[in-house]
Amino acid sequence: MLRASAARLPGKEALVHGNRRLAYAEVWSQTGGVAQGLRNAGIERGDRIGIYLDASIEQSISIFAISRAGGAYVPINGVLFPDQVGHIATDCRMRGLVTSAPKLESIAPILGSIPSLEFLIVTDSDGSARPPAGVTLPIHSYEALAAAAPSGHELEASISKDLAAILYTSGSTGKPKGVMLSHANVMAGATIVSTYLEITEEERILAVLPFSFDAGMNQIMTAFQRGATCVLKPFVFAREVVTALRDEKITGLAGVPTLWSLLTQPSSSLHKSEYPHLRYITNTGGAMPQDVLAALRRMLPTTKIFLMYGLTEAFRSTYLPPSELDRRPTSMGKAIPDTEIILVDADGRRCGPGETGELVHRGPTVSMGYWGQPELTAERLRPNPFVPVEVGTDEKVCYSGDLVRMDEDGFLYFVGRRDNMIKSSGFRISPTEVEEVIFQSGRVQMAAVIGVPDAVLGQSITAFVVPAEGNSLDAEALRVHCAEKMPAYMVPKVFEILDRMPRTSSGKVDYPSLRRRAGV
Repeated sequence: MLRASAARLPGKEALVHGNRRLAYAEVWSQTGGVAQGLRNAGIERGDRIGIYLDASIEQSISIFAISRAGGAYVPINGVLFPDQVGHIATDCRMRGLVTSAPKLESIAPILGSIPSLEFLIVTDSDGSARPPAGVTLPIHSYEALAAAAPSGHELEASISKDLAAILYTSGSTGKPKGVMLSHANVMAGATIVSTYLEITEEERILAVLPFSFDAGMNQIMTAFQRGATCVLKPFVFAREVVTALRDEKITGLAGVPTLWSLLTQPSSSLHKSEYPHLRYITNTGGAMPQDVLAALRRMLPTTKIFLMYGLTEAFRSTYLPPSELDRRPTSMGKAIPDTEIILVDADGRRCGPGETGELVHRGPTVSMGYWGQPELTAERLRPNPFVPVEVGTDEKVCYSGDLVRMDEDGFLYFVGRRDNMIKSSGFRISPTEVEEVIFQSGRVQMAAVIGVPDAVLGQSITAFVVPAEGNSLDAEALRVHCAEKMPAYMVPKVFEILDRMPRTSSGKVDYPSLRRRAGV
């Protein structure tokens, strides 16, 4: 993707981070130097190379340099702590790590516990700085590598079926697991999203999600495939995102519900300006609350809003076209291009309209499975049950674990996670449905609902809420609001008011943390 765009648009702006701006020809040249340095360090086809950096030019170039050298890149969220980095590096038997001098200082104590690690590439270093105490691994200067020219004729080191990346994703229990993506998976994701979002080389995409998150990584992949510009802006404060939208004339932005919730708060200043260049925004990582959706539509009247659903194991599954927002604002939409979505009941039969079943994803973005966990892979990725045995295909489909129903027109609606559904007083309850009613009160900016063991009810419902700006939140008032909107068995028994909601490294609500807080 990068080579084609660099050949077609060598002088076109490719990457922007702060005051730094690189054209496609410069990105291609720098990836060549870093790739050559990796080869000189002894990288072999399929070796896992970690990238532990904050959002930056260096982080972006490292992804493509590792691929160019034949390795598999493992992006690590820059906010993770040393022990978490150590788990990822040890689990995937990481051979090399690209990081910064400050981050190297922080992880120095755990490097000795990663037996597979053989070398480091460090940014912000001219090669003269003394390595942190106890670090004996060879250290290469990123800047020196990026400035070097590749030597000799460069051969393709990989094919489409080879391992391209490992993305670590949190589960409901246990340590993060690595989802393996092939080059074909990455390419298919870029092509499919670019198709339904109609992305062209004129796009200026604001990348605020971490590249360790599949939706974040897709921002740079779609940009480079189409020859567009990718503007890097790690999400810290909503006001900074708004400033970038305006100053960089951003045309596309992908986010998660927490981002949209914060952007619609008065302090973000989103409502104070117009954004004629902002052609589209997309939501993933959870359902967007209806009041937040309504606020965004008021604040961004000329911007198309795409509601999307996906999972790391299969990237993206569905999207709702903006033309359907008025008729079906709570729908997940239909399958993305070149993909089939099947709903399967507990007996393995296809579900009809109105029936709830597990979402099964079929298509080119189904991942290669979990690194080093064949049993878990076999549980999630299974043979397609609806292909005639005569076809003899080895195709795998992804069983998502998400419960979904379909209406008469084929549009899908999220019901809940199979393992997160709450059963109280004999009723099965979707946490998402309860959260939506809490949002409708207009008094909260974030809400998360979990089930807590209860000797009488089986499970009782606990709601964690963060007040909206300028609102004093009263738990009893929220309880009354819910009682007016839902049956008694769905009303949370406990409302816990938080200053901030715990979030995962990809910006989603950290439900495991809330369960631990509740003693579950």
